[in-house]
Amino acid sequence: MSLRIYAIIYLIFLYAPIALLPLFAFNDATIIAFPLTGFTGKWFGELMNNTSLHTAVGNSLFIAVMTAILSTLLGICAARAGAMYRFPLKAGVTGFIMLPLVLPEIIVAVSLLIVVVQIFGWSLSNWTIIAAHVLICTPFCIAILNGAFQNLDPSMEEAAMDLGESRFGAFRSVTLPLIMPGIISSMLIAFTISLDEFIIAFFLSGTSPTMPVYIWGLLRFPQSLPVVMALGTILVALSILLLTIAEILRRRGMARAGVKDKGGFL
Repeated sequence: MSLRIYAIIYLIFLYAPIALLPLFAFNDATIIAFPLTGFTGKWFGELMNNTSLHTAVGNSLFIAVMTAILSTLLGICAARAGAMYRFPLKAGVTGFIMLPLVLPEIIVAVSLLIVVVQIFGWSLSNWTIIAAHVLICTPFCIAILNGAFQNLDPSMEEAAMDLGESRFGAFRSVTLPLIMPGIISSMLIAFTISLDEFIIAFFLSGTSPTMPVYIWGLLRFPQSLPVVMALGTILVALSILLLTIAEILRRRGMARAGVKDKGGFL
């Protein structure tokens, strides 16, 4: 009973601020405080007329799409090697790849900034953010795809090769369709993480801010806070939608492989 009460209090504490977003996004006042003064949708209209925000959203979408594609490709390679092959220092290499999951993002951001600017001499751009986001998203993709590969029978791919298929042809014809739900889930998760990420983007964005960095800039202007609330409402709805689709696809993939579902992504 006490554990249930603790769980309820924890969930309220975690999600109450998110539940307040749509309340203030539709509130007809520039001051974020109770009592509410009236209902309006003008803050969402202001989002449509903000060209600087549109540019930032475009940057974030480009970065998130490229991050999702590259992270998932690397995740497929790593998960396939980890699940279907044996090689020296396998456990150590796998742990090293998954290390960004536990490293503080501020440390990763500062380190990457030094490497990019001081060592390689590159200028900061969307591609530097993509490289950094791939670094932090790839472990999540591997964690999702590990389950997809571990549920496969390696003999199916070997049988295709015995029938004349090349190794890549066997992977494309046999393995790829079976792990496709995991691939889509991996891309959606990486897309969501990249779209919402702030700390690394703040250090590596240069003169082209991403959407989270642009929102942080708006917080300096109190009259812009309702617009931030409106944008936050849209982002929360989009994140919930993407995560729901990813979870449905993950469960469908588990059911197709005939494996009992033991929980979420990680």
